[in-house]
Formats: sequence, C-alpha cells, structure tokens
Amino acid sequence: MSSSFLPAARNGSPDVDGIGALYAAHQPWLQRWLRGKLDCQHHAADIAQDTFVRVLGKAEPVEMREPRSYLARIAQGLVYDYRRRQKLEQLYLDALAQLPEAHAPSPETRALHLEALVELDALLDRLPTPVRKAFLLSQLSGLSHAEIAAELKISVATVKRHIVRAVVQCCLDA
Repeated sequence: MSSSFLPAARNGSPDVDGIGALYAAHQPWLQRWLRGKLDCQHHAADIAQDTFVRVLGKAEPVEMREPRSYLARIAQGLVYDYRRRQKLEQLYLDALAQLPEAHAPSPETRALHLEALVELDALLDRLPTPVRKAFLLSQLSGLSHAEIAAELKISVATVKRHIVRAVVQCCLDA
C-alpha cells in the first residue's frame, strides 16, 4: 500500500480539502470505534471531532500509511485524557461531599476549581516520573529532601534538582 501525506497548513491556512477527504472517509468508522470504547454516543462524537481538530492543527505534513491507525492513536490519547479528567472530577466531587454544606463552593467556583485541577494535573503529567514523584512527595507529603532521597533511592542533590526542575517547568508551562 502506498503512503499518503496529509498536507500541513500552508501560509497559515490549513489544508481543508485534505482534511475534509480524510474526515469523509474515516469519521464514521472512528466514531463507531470510539463508541465501543466509551459506551456513550455523545462522548464518542465529541472525541472523534476533537481527533480531527488535532489533525487540523498539525504544523508538519503527516505521512499516513494507515489513516485509521493514525486517527485511532490520536483518539486513544484523547480517550485517556477524557477518562483521566472524569476520575479527577469524581475525586474532587467526593472531596466536596465531605465538606459541611455551609462550606460547599458555588457551582461556578466548583467549575473554576475543577479547571485548575485539570490544568495542574496536565502540568504534572508532563514532568518525567522521577521529577514528578520528588515534587509531589515534597509538596503533598511534606517529606524532607533526605526522606524523599531515601524513598526514591536517589541522592539529596538529585532530589533538589528534581524539585527545582518541577517548579521551573510548572511556572514556564502555566
């Protein structure tokens, strides 16, 4: 099978024809595939649409030997993000349920808090695992650098570098 290229944006304009043809040929299949993974027609439609938006946003030409495989890989990442957000939202709602009613935030405040949590989660997820672990042990568990070093079996100097890297990266990405 010969490979095909999906042209990237030219002069700031996306290749609408190429993406339109890709969409027409594969969107119904992708939405059915997602429906099987999500058990919800509406979420499957949203993620299928988001998949093509991601393709549309590509700056470089993409060689596609197997367009469905390419689209499925993008969609699988979006499904992962969707499930991760669902889990985070449920944990937040469970924590709110523990608050006395008088201290419960308004729906608007809850939405703002949830968005901030999702953004923070995404920032932390982009950190390398050892850096993230050191940072979270420091910030959430309140462990000292020496305790973190013992827990992670790394030097105190490495713990310090990891924490600095996490703070700098989170500040730059925020």
